[in-house]
Amino acid sequence: MADARGLAHEALDELLDLGALPRTLGERVRITGDDPVLPTRYRIGIAGAAVLAATGVAAAELWRLKTKRKQTVSVDVPAAAISLRGGRYMEINGQPCDREFAPLMKFYPAKNGRWVFLHTNFPNLRDQALRILGVPDDYNAVKEAISGWDGEALETALHEGGAVGSFVRTHGEWNRHPHAAAVALMPAVEIIKIGDAKPRKLPKGDRPMSGIRVLDLTRVIAGPTASRTMAEHGADVLKITRVGLADSGQMDLDTGIGKLSARLDLRQKDDHAKLLELASTCDIFTQSYRPGTLAGRGFGPEELAERHPGMIYVTLSAWGHDGPWCNRRGYDTVVQAATGMADASRDDTGPKHLPVSAIDYVGGNLMAYGAMVALARRHTEGGSWLVRASLATAGRWIVDRGVLPRSAYENVPADLPADEIARLCTEVDMPLGRMRYLAPIVRMSQTPTFWARPPVPLGHSPAAWPT
Repeated sequence: MADARGLAHEALDELLDLGALPRTLGERVRITGDDPVLPTRYRIGIAGAAVLAATGVAAAELWRLKTKRKQTVSVDVPAAAISLRGGRYMEINGQPCDREFAPLMKFYPAKNGRWVFLHTNFPNLRDQALRILGVPDDYNAVKEAISGWDGEALETALHEGGAVGSFVRTHGEWNRHPHAAAVALMPAVEIIKIGDAKPRKLPKGDRPMSGIRVLDLTRVIAGPTASRTMAEHGADVLKITRVGLADSGQMDLDTGIGKLSARLDLRQKDDHAKLLELASTCDIFTQSYRPGTLAGRGFGPEELAERHPGMIYVTLSAWGHDGPWCNRRGYDTVVQAATGMADASRDDTGPKHLPVSAIDYVGGNLMAYGAMVALARRHTEGGSWLVRASLATAGRWIVDRGVLPRSAYENVPADLPADEIARLCTEVDMPLGRMRYLAPIVRMSQTPTFWARPPVPLGHSPAAWPT
């Protein structure tokens, strides 16, 4: 077996290959530490460290293109592992933030000794699930109803009825599933040229992404993590949401560090025009809706690339752009349940999720890596670019790092020591008070990583780029 450094650098090499970057760039990367960091069989520390290192390499390449100066990148595996649940360490005015799932968001026994996971963290998804099950908002009623369902049949009914949930499969069952075959053909991240444009030089500035504008239409964790990572390297990020759209509560503050946040409603003519105007002056457009959702409204990748040559369009879906499930909704927890990760993590009480949101954070950083690689290509060769990632491919990439024997992780503590967590955190004043949060994990020798803006509540900012 390769040593820890070898495993991490093997994973980094895979990502450099996907970005068509020379593997020699990995020689300027130092990855320290090893798995297990937390009690899980999956090598989440190695996976997290490798993808964070890849974002660091991509940022270092942008800096080299701007200044002709190289720099080194370093990542610590334990810090990378806990960054996969960064919201856990957030405090506002000394108080921990709400991290609990919605009451009905659980694993439930179904027919024949099998299990189903129900995702109800957004009110609309909860209400649709209750309608399909024909029961009131009551845990015991939901449990009783699901016990009479075939697991796969309920999974299909939830999808067709506008809800979200998953039949809990083993890894073997998932590997035989038709959509797993489609996922196997998709890279963890794709960077595709979708139009011609003249090369566009990187803006001047003292950070790799200084002067780069990122329009962020993402939600939940993975997509917002991508734009937050770009803000970490100096990009100006404007997050757009609308009144009435279900949000992630206080988690939006953690993934909103470094960003401005405005509200627009695409159903309103003036707001639609305003968003088109913002898109026409951004460098990178990010979204995390199902494939094709924004097409026809002026915000599909080809539409934006045609109107604004040189656009970099970054998109995340749950299940990828192809295959029988490509139009299904999904979240980190749902992907874990469907693909075998939750089953493989089970204990005596049933299936279990990983102790971190590894798929979300790895997926988000894959998006950021692809966006920065595309930005470098626009600088050197021009073109409009599409960056594509999915939760399903991110999950597969994590599983591909291999697993640990139970004896290696069963006695590992549930968290790092409190003093070590404190060392990795920092604080900032923001509109809601004093906030403690996990600082950036990637270390850069010439362009230190940091967020120049504190987080703000959703809709706090005007729908305009900073001057």
